[in-house]
Amino acid sequence: MKKKNDIDLVSIIIPLILILLLCMTFVIFPESSTQILDKIRSFLTNEMGIYYVLLGVGVLTTTMYIAFSKYGEIKLGNIEKPEYSSFKWGSMIFTSTMAADIIFYALCEWALYSNEKLIVDKGVQQWAPTYPLFHWGPIAWGFYIILAVAFGFVIHIKGNNKQRFSEACRPILKDRVDGILGKVIDLFAIFALLAGTATTFSLATPLLAESIGKIFGIHVSKTLTLGILLIIAIIYVSTVLLGMKSIAKLAEYSSYTLIVFLLYVLIFGGEAKYILETGLSSIGNLAQNFIGLSTQLDPLRENNFPQNWTIYYWAYWMVWCVATPFFIGKISKGRTVKNVILGGYFWGIAGTYTSFIILGNYGLAKELKDGLNTSKFINEVGDFSKAIISILDTLPLPELVLIMLIVTMIALYSTTFDALTMVISMYSYKRLRADEEPGKKIKTFWGIMFILLPMALIFSEKSMYSLQSVSIIAAFPIGIIMIIIILGLFKEMKSYKK
Repeated sequence: MKKKNDIDLVSIIIPLILILLLCMTFVIFPESSTQILDKIRSFLTNEMGIYYVLLGVGVLTTTMYIAFSKYGEIKLGNIEKPEYSSFKWGSMIFTSTMAADIIFYALCEWALYSNEKLIVDKGVQQWAPTYPLFHWGPIAWGFYIILAVAFGFVIHIKGNNKQRFSEACRPILKDRVDGILGKVIDLFAIFALLAGTATTFSLATPLLAESIGKIFGIHVSKTLTLGILLIIAIIYVSTVLLGMKSIAKLAEYSSYTLIVFLLYVLIFGGEAKYILETGLSSIGNLAQNFIGLSTQLDPLRENNFPQNWTIYYWAYWMVWCVATPFFIGKISKGRTVKNVILGGYFWGIAGTYTSFIILGNYGLAKELKDGLNTSKFINEVGDFSKAIISILDTLPLPELVLIMLIVTMIALYSTTFDALTMVISMYSYKRLRADEEPGKKIKTFWGIMFILLPMALIFSEKSMYSLQSVSIIAAFPIGIIMIIIILGLFKEMKSYKK
């Protein structure tokens, strides 16, 4: 039984006040807040873009070094075999990190790039399906995996009963994490996670609303979108209250629903040959150009593609690093560091690449072969949800497809936010054992907090550009904390091996 004096009120009250103030600002002053967001984003991407790019390359390189070094054989926890089977573990990694974003972006990301000068000049067929694999590939997953190892070390080897971001900085910052500095780090982490989840909800939930509206003949409005947010919140809060076993089960079911949806598109869409050939060509193109893409910064600003997209994606993955690596580290008890790194890359990239190759290349086929012109519609109208549904309408039994889409998105949302709610609730305690879960009231509180900012962003009708800006801004301090954590991990592993 957790006592009231174990609760860290600072980690609850300050984020609550900040989120309420942000919500009020976005709703009351939508234009002014958008201008401020855009100015800060412009500074960070144009003046500090190299920071995000170097961090991404550095993290990927570091994970590979650790996996194949003497540190790779370190076992996270003194148990004979891992707590979860490989499939269940992989399912939890993928579904707890992707949310419904994977469906939204897989269906339309190629179309976003098709309008870019860089892609038009280099060739839409070759590069529009390649860049999504780059932005959701090894560098992106590296952000999660390096911290998953660090947090797994803290939880399962050090046996630390303070499960929060600042604790992974202890090897470098020492006792300073017990003071104001530690509080600041944890508050940055909480705010970054709330910003990241707000972006996720605000982009993908309108697609759910549009799909439900079409099936049931309901007028799509803000009220419907907000209602869907509440339903999703009820589902994931209910599941997280039941504990880790329920989360593991839901993750497994979410994987099955996604697999069924992907197979339907591949088998019945009539474009299987094109999908698979384009997918294989894109993987080859990415492998051939990976180093160039990883270090491209467009110094003369001829197209601003890295600033508009690559830097955004690295920032987007970084803000999610606050919680998802904690979850991955927590479920990796009994695995070696090498297994966590290579297994994490395998399951994460396998899930994302399969989704993008099938869903993205199906939409690309409809545009390039059948003249659907989704990219032009997105560029001129800016309605991503209608554009995506126009792609799905070309499949046999489109209403059945939309039902599968709705079920899959809700399942993925629920699984991801189960994991996030579980992890962020741990921040509310001064001490919490590795085998102990947060209280139900705390879980419910954070479950509600996750939907407040998305509601405000939907109400103020923020554009994709502005939503991306929230993540880029929140990620900046997180990158600095990540560097401290990585240095601390090496220090701890070196000491452990001795």
